[in-house]
Amino acid sequence: MPDKNVKADIIYICSPNNPTGAAYNAEQLKEWVNYALENNAVILYDAAYEAFIQDDLPRSIFEIDGARECAIELCSLSKTAGFTGVRCGYTVIPKELSRGGHKLHDMWYRRQATKFNGVSWAVQCGAAAVFSEEGQKQCLENIAYYRQNAKIISDMLDELGIYYTGGRNSPYIWLECPNKMGSWEFFDYLLENAGVVGTPGEGFGECGKNYFRMTSFNSHENTLKAVQRIKNII
Repeated sequence: MPDKNVKADIIYICSPNNPTGAAYNAEQLKEWVNYALENNAVILYDAAYEAFIQDDLPRSIFEIDGARECAIELCSLSKTAGFTGVRCGYTVIPKELSRGGHKLHDMWYRRQATKFNGVSWAVQCGAAAVFSEEGQKQCLENIAYYRQNAKIISDMLDELGIYYTGGRNSPYIWLECPNKMGSWEFFDYLLENAGVVGTPGEGFGECGKNYFRMTSFNSHENTLKAVQRIKNII
């Protein structure tokens, strides 16, 4: 949570988080909004994984009172609609947000209108289809499928007594490497002994050196196979 003794101009928040899978509740986000208002800071709120939220948690920073005066929200169709290779997202800048006498919405619009032509027409048509009734139905079905994979992985870690976060409101599971292994050591161990790969925590910075990220983005069959292989060697 914010340290009131530290002053920041820009605050980046990713909720649900990548890589940890942790998600903020309303009270926690309200603390950040209050801090930003008090310190004239701007929150960049990354909501790329909001569609995976199941619990009673905010899916947008704008659910919090005061956020329209201090926050910009970024979202992507990469994970919610399988646009990872296609690339399409959106940015929400409230007209109430201003700094130094300038509306950030107007500044962003000028930049977009003069220096960016947008994604291709085909991608725009695909994005529009995502928000249709049928598109939303299919996206939710896909997300439910990946949630089941996350539960399969989480249940395995519970059975093995391995600490982790995520897996419920996020497609990612962030686990503590067993037997005090480093993340690259655990990567090699899984690859060589189980034929399973994941993401070493060190790829996210020094603080991740004893952690490992697993993903639910695969088939049920492969997820079950990977889980059984891991259980056989741990």
